[in-house]
Amino acid sequence: MSTSDDRARLEELRAAYQPLLAEIGAGSLQRELDDVLPDQEVRRLKESGFGALRVPTGYGGRGVSIPALTQLWIDLAAADSNLPQALRGHAALVEDRLWQHAQGRDQREWFDRFAAGEIAGNAWSEVGATAIDTQQTVLTAQSDGSYRLTGSKFYTTGTIYAEWADVYVRRVREGHDDDFAIAIVDTRDPQVTVTDDWDGFGQRGTGSGTTTFDGAVVPAANVLAFGERFPYQTALYQLNLLAVLAGIGRAAVADFVDHVQRRERNYSHANAARVRDDAQVLARIGEASAAVYAAEAATLRVAEAIQAVADLAPVAASAPEQVAAANERAEVESSAAQVVVTDLVLGLTTDLFDTLGASATAISKGLDRHWRNARTVSSHNPRILKARVVGGHLVNGTPPPYAWAIGRTPAGTAVDAAAAAADAPVPSPA
Repeated sequence: MSTSDDRARLEELRAAYQPLLAEIGAGSLQRELDDVLPDQEVRRLKESGFGALRVPTGYGGRGVSIPALTQLWIDLAAADSNLPQALRGHAALVEDRLWQHAQGRDQREWFDRFAAGEIAGNAWSEVGATAIDTQQTVLTAQSDGSYRLTGSKFYTTGTIYAEWADVYVRRVREGHDDDFAIAIVDTRDPQVTVTDDWDGFGQRGTGSGTTTFDGAVVPAANVLAFGERFPYQTALYQLNLLAVLAGIGRAAVADFVDHVQRRERNYSHANAARVRDDAQVLARIGEASAAVYAAEAATLRVAEAIQAVADLAPVAASAPEQVAAANERAEVESSAAQVVVTDLVLGLTTDLFDTLGASATAISKGLDRHWRNARTVSSHNPRILKARVVGGHLVNGTPPPYAWAIGRTPAGTAVDAAAAAADAPVPSPA
């Protein structure tokens, strides 16, 4: 699809989804105040085909590019920032199926599931793990060729809404050394339990709690050696969070503009009788809007870099160096964007309070949720570590780490983790 065709398709989709996103956005504050999961909103997104946006049109999807998907994530995050993050694991599984399909492994069964509205959640991180090569979630081979999965995962974002869980496991097979694999598990199996026990002060509707597997059956066809996973996953995971941050910024500006327009009282030493005419208030709103513009532009640039890697899927086997180089560019760009987008959105969600009085801090207004959500999203992969990655790459040519998680790495450094990525790669917690 040409760039102009993709842009036209995107605008059509944005227009088509606008009524649904408006309805989702209208209820987001009350869901936040009531601490209610957006399960009905996820259901409506499934029914609308949102989970099949990247699936090829020939298999019932929309066939959009990664930049187009990212723009729609931003739009969705502006309506309810929990929702695109809840779809983060699903996006990764879809991308992996696209990559496998391009390698000649027919994925039409999965494309059909996605087109029918089925989605996947994320199940990678474990509580208490001290090293990224420590996995207590074990996939054990059975005599009939299937597997049984036992263990527990936390930060299982989106799994509470999903038909499938994308699980990082240690695989145990008789006659083989243990290795690391991906198991795609049916969450409707009675041996799978999903609990909404995420207690963060933000992004509470992502369902990022615990998922437990008590001998769940996994067909061999649903198991993939981790080394065969699509290569740009860490950049894609980060791209999703960047889109969430950009959407949070947009929502914050919209909310504060609305309150400024409706506020009648102003301070005695202000610049105008009406808040909406105060030059300093207008400047603060303008600064925040400009910050959102920059955050969104940076996010979309990362999406373009990731698309460049995805486009190489058909030649990946014959041009691994080309794939590696493109993937490195995408990873560095995602790290650079994380530093600046985090600063921009955390800054504007704080500074916008300068435009109103103390009444803006009322819990019923929920204006604090924008900062809490942004702070939570940006805490997943600390920006200080990303800044160091970018600096090391520029100064010393140090490759970015493609394995990052809570806990020490096998040799104790992020650089060593990158070198060991083929053996024990774990993306960040959801």
